[in-house]
Amino acid sequence: MQGNVEKVKEVIEKDIWGLIQDFLNFTIYPFTGEDTKGVTITVGIVLLVIFTFIITTIALRLTRVFLTRKLEENDKLKFISVFKFIKYLVYLIVIIVTLSSAGINITVLLTASAALFVGLGLALQELFQDIIGGLFIIVDKSLLVGDIVEMEGRVGRVIDIKLRTTRVLTRDDKVMVIPNHKFISEILFNYTQNHRSTREFVKVGVAYGSDTEKVQAILLECAREQTGIVKKPEPFVLFEDFGDSALVFSLHFFVTDSFVDPKIKSQLRFKIDHKFRLNSITIPFPQRDVHMFYPANASNPTIPPANEENS
Repeated sequence: MQGNVEKVKEVIEKDIWGLIQDFLNFTIYPFTGEDTKGVTITVGIVLLVIFTFIITTIALRLTRVFLTRKLEENDKLKFISVFKFIKYLVYLIVIIVTLSSAGINITVLLTASAALFVGLGLALQELFQDIIGGLFIIVDKSLLVGDIVEMEGRVGRVIDIKLRTTRVLTRDDKVMVIPNHKFISEILFNYTQNHRSTREFVKVGVAYGSDTEKVQAILLECAREQTGIVKKPEPFVLFEDFGDSALVFSLHFFVTDSFVDPKIKSQLRFKIDHKFRLNSITIPFPQRDVHMFYPANASNPTIPPANEENS
C-alpha cells in the first residue's frame, strides 16, 4: 500500500507537475540585448500578467463603486471621467511591478523596443496629442461629463470622456466624437463651467407708435409663465434700438438646462405672438421707401428711363 502511494506521488511530481512547469516555462518570445542578458517571455509570465490585470480590474471596480455609492448622478459621472485616467495609470504601474517581480529587467525590454517606440512615436503623433489633451482636460477640469459645450457652432452635452476622444450628444440626438487635442488648440464654450444656469434672450420688434411700457410688461409676463425659466435671477427687458422698421426689444432670462433652450425659446415666441395679438401690438415686416425720379424733358413721364431708379 505504501509503495502504491509513493508511485502515485512520484507520478504527480514528475509527470503532471512536470508538464505544468514545462508549459509555464514555454518561451513565447525572447528579447536579447548586446550588453545585457536576454529576457525571455514565457507562458507563465503572460498568465501572471493576465491574472494580475484581472485582479486589478476587480479591485478598481469595487473601489469606484465604494467611492461613488453616496454621490448624486451628476457628481458620479464627473468622478467616473476622472477615475478613468487613474485606472490607466494604475494598470501601467501594476504591469511594470508584476514584470519586475517575475525577474524581468524592464530596462532590457525598453532597450530592445527602442526602435519600435521611435517608429510608433512618429506614426502616432496625433494619437499622443489626443492622450496629452485628455490628461490636460482632467487636470485643469475644463471639461466634465454632463457639461454643455459649444464647439464649431454645435452645442452638445458631454456624455463620455475617454483617453483619446470625447463624445458629445448634440441637440439633434447625434453623437459627435471629438479628438481631445481639439480642446487644447481650439476655442471651447463651456456653458456650465461656472454654474448650472445660463442667460438666454429672445429678440422681437414692434411697430413705431406702440406703447413701450406695455410691451415690456407683456414680455415679462410671458417669461414668468414659461416653463423652464427660473424665477431668480428675474427676467428683464432691454429696449435695444430704434430699428429701420421697428422698435427692437430683447427679453433676457435664465435657464437651468442650456441643452433644451431652443425649445424654450420657441415656446416663448409663441406666447409673445399670441399676447401681442390680444393687445393689438404689431410686429412689423421690413419696409423700404422707393423714390422715382424722371428727367424734366422726358416726353412720357409715366415711363421711367432705364437706370434712373434709386431706392
